Formats: sequence, structure tokens, C-alpha cells
Amino acid sequence: MRSGIGDALVSEPALRGRLEGGLIPAVPVPFRGRTLDAEALARYTSWMAEQPVAGVAVNVHSGRGRHLAEQTRRHVLTAWRTALPGRVLVAGAWNVASAAEARELGADAVLAFAPSGQDPVAYHAELARELPVIAFYLYEAAGGTDYDDATLRSVLGTPGVIGIKVATLDSVLTFQRIAAVCRTLPDSLLVTGEDRFLGYSLLLGARAALIGMGAALTDLQAALLTAHAAKDWPSFVRLSAICDQFGAATFTAPMDGYVRRMLWAAAADGAIPPEACDDPWGPSLPPEERDAVARAVRDARAAVG
Repeated sequence: MRSGIGDALVSEPALRGRLEGGLIPAVPVPFRGRTLDAEALARYTSWMAEQPVAGVAVNVHSGRGRHLAEQTRRHVLTAWRTALPGRVLVAGAWNVASAAEARELGADAVLAFAPSGQDPVAYHAELARELPVIAFYLYEAAGGTDYDDATLRSVLGTPGVIGIKVATLDSVLTFQRIAAVCRTLPDSLLVTGEDRFLGYSLLLGARAALIGMGAALTDLQAALLTAHAAKDWPSFVRLSAICDQFGAATFTAPMDGYVRRMLWAAAADGAIPPEACDDPWGPSLPPEERDAVARAVRDARAAVG
């Protein structure tokens, strides 16, 4: 299995190397009402191209990939591929057809949604015939699947599966368990999806971050990963505290409201217009929550000077 970054083909080890130590924001899609705001999307892709990211993840949960009409989904993926030709593009996939679409449109890897009752090893093997796969451990309340250690080892041992994103939300014990498994599999990249304990998940062994929180304040989170890699512990502790405060304002109940909150945060950070922050599939949220999110962005920027 080989993957293309821009127009260049790279091996799976090289792809893992491109992700290692990097931030991969799981980007939301700017809507006005139920209509994609193409101009806002173009502005967002240009803004993100200036950020120190290893790549982006599109059409995943934060991008409402399974809900998007085919034309919209293809437009979104193409826009991001065009704007970030030298970065890794990860696309959400929930079946072979979606993985094949991602490959056709220039994605480098897919993030596998829960296998919906299928045999998990066979499911990941099918996706890997199209593109390298990042498996996804998502807490069950969000529609994920709980893998025991034996199943986890089998999935990660599947040819074409380059690693796993872990998003437990609040289960440090589960993250510790999965991290312990990954330490015995050095060719598997442990990718944190833990917006609420990003810094600690790096200390537990995560070697990259694919997170919805990265959709705004992107440079601060990339700096956190850099500080960890450099063992710059004063900067790491300071940035961890800032990111934890931001995560507390954006990843809170109702949890599926985080998509809208991250759009608000991106607008407050200057990435998209303030009018392009609708999430047609998420819960409604009171106006004061938007104020709190904007304040969290301002506070984070002020904290780093």
C-alpha cells in the first residue's frame, strides 16, 4: 500500500513519519443555515495553510462527513487537498465506497468510523485496500466501538493499518490501556483524540494529535506538541493549561455541540466569518455559550502574549 502526499507517493512508514509529532486538526465545515458557505471554506483552508500542522482530517465526525451530500463532501475534500498540497490529508471513511472516493480525490489516509457490527479486522482490511487506515477508538456514547486488547492487536496488525486515534473523552484508564498495547507494537502510531486532556495523553505516549479542538487556536496546540517533543517542560506545562481551559469551554455537554462551538472558536480566531457557523446536525445552543467560547479564545491568546 502506498499513499500520495500531494503528487508524491510515499510508503506507509514515511506517512507515519509525516504524522509523527504533528497536529492534524479535524476541521468542521462552515454552513449558513443548511447551505455550505464555499467562500468561508476557501478562507478557512487558506488560514489553515498558514498554520504549523502536519495535515488535516476532513469529512470526519467534526466535519459531519456521514451527513454531507455527496457533492458537498467531494467539494470539501477537494478544497482542502488543493489548499494543502504538501500536507497529509486524512478523510473519514465508513465503508469501501467512501474510502475509494477519498483515494480518488487525493486523500493520503482514511480515519475509520466504527465498523457497525462487522468483523473489525475484515472491515479495516477492506478499507486498507484503498488507502492506509488510521483505526478509531471512540467512546461508545458517541457511536464508537469498544475493542478489547486482543481485538485491538488484531486490528493494528492488519496490513495497511498505520495506527489508531483514541478519543475516550474522559477515560484516562482506557487511554492508558490502549497506550500500553501500542507500546508493544512500535510500528503502530498512537494518535490522541483527547481534547480534554491533550497534554497528558502525550505524556502517556501519543505521538500525534488528530483533534477537533485543533480547528482553532491551532498554532498553540502545535506548539504544545513541539514543546513535548523538545522536552521543554516549562512551555509544555504552560501550554497544556491553556489548552485544557480551551477544551473545557468547547468540549462540554451537550457534547455533540462541540462542532458548533469549534466553528464559533474558528470565527473568534479569525479563520472564518462569524456568520458561517451553523451546524445543521448539532444541538441548538444558547447565545451565551458563543460568548463563552469567544472569551476562551481571547483568554488563550492573551495567555501566550
